[in-house]
Amino acid sequence: MSEQEPVRPLDGFTVGVTAARRADDLGALLERRGATVQHAPALRIVPLADDAELLAGTKRLIAEPPDLAVATTGIGFRGWLEAADGWGLGDELRAALAGAEILTRGPKVRGAVRAAGLRESWSPESESMAEVRDRLLGEGVRGRRIAVQLHGDPLSDFVAALRADGAEVVGVPVYRWLPPEDLAPVDRLTDAVLAGAVDALTFTSAPAAVSLLERAGERGVRDPLLAELRDGRVLAACVGPVTAAPLEAAGVPTASPERFRLGPLVQLLCARLPEGAATFEVEGHGVELRGHAVVVDGRLRAVPPAGMALLRELARRPGWVVSRADLLRALPGAGTDEHAVETAMTRLRAALGVRGVVQTVVKRGYRLAVEPDGR
Repeated sequence: MSEQEPVRPLDGFTVGVTAARRADDLGALLERRGATVQHAPALRIVPLADDAELLAGTKRLIAEPPDLAVATTGIGFRGWLEAADGWGLGDELRAALAGAEILTRGPKVRGAVRAAGLRESWSPESESMAEVRDRLLGEGVRGRRIAVQLHGDPLSDFVAALRADGAEVVGVPVYRWLPPEDLAPVDRLTDAVLAGAVDALTFTSAPAAVSLLERAGERGVRDPLLAELRDGRVLAACVGPVTAAPLEAAGVPTASPERFRLGPLVQLLCARLPEGAATFEVEGHGVELRGHAVVVDGRLRAVPPAGMALLRELARRPGWVVSRADLLRALPGAGTDEHAVETAMTRLRAALGVRGVVQTVVKRGYRLAVEPDGR
């Protein structure tokens, strides 16, 4: 970007996108706001028309219609009916569902139900399956046959609670997730997180979070990955609480927008990432450290990775002298040659474009030119 252009909210930040579906839409929204996007689909969807489990479940419900049906996602419900139409079972399925009380998890699936000529009896304000469960258990489900449209997550706790209360539950796996055929992008994204090169990971489905952690476990890096997420250095941004559940269960703090949509998810990142950036007033210049760039006096300055590593180390102790030995340890792959520090420092100063931000302290090291904390 030219120096005349204003800094966008996500300029200088790298965001990982784990979605398989609507990843292009999410990536475009992020890039429009300045983010560098690293896309690594953490799963793939089994095509509905080829899904033998879905076909068997559909025939079962047609043969024995449910008393009650729980529809969880709009795209899943529409896809189910389209697949049934392709099998020549669409009219029979609609007739079976028409005789049932239908609960919808949110407005998108409610719209899909109505578009199919059906009518829902209730939707929770929270779009939460927990609220659906509580309502059903409050009404009593003993002896009732309930069809639950699954959405990639088996909803084990939800189903178990209904069965424990005496319901017969028929799970309908409207779309199922499998690990991606090409695992290389997921591995590269995980490695980038571990290398400190990613500022946020986005999740739009619970299975994507589970798949990412499972793959990290297969490679022996689950614990280091969780450490990066748990300490908050990498923001885990989830489209909603259902998506966040596997991460929260693993002790990872998450952030979700109030409205469970892609647009609000991007807005959340636009607020949270700049908010977490370290800022300093240095020699009369405003300096903001972003993921892979620095904003100096309102202008974005691209900084090489080695320079960012030095600047971050100096910013950990602003104003205090940091030895060349300590800075060398902060440089990835620098070995034992302290000349690497001098080379990286020269490039850092050139990238910043202003003088005096980093001072040399003869025979001791370097310091960020601010008054040190504690003086």
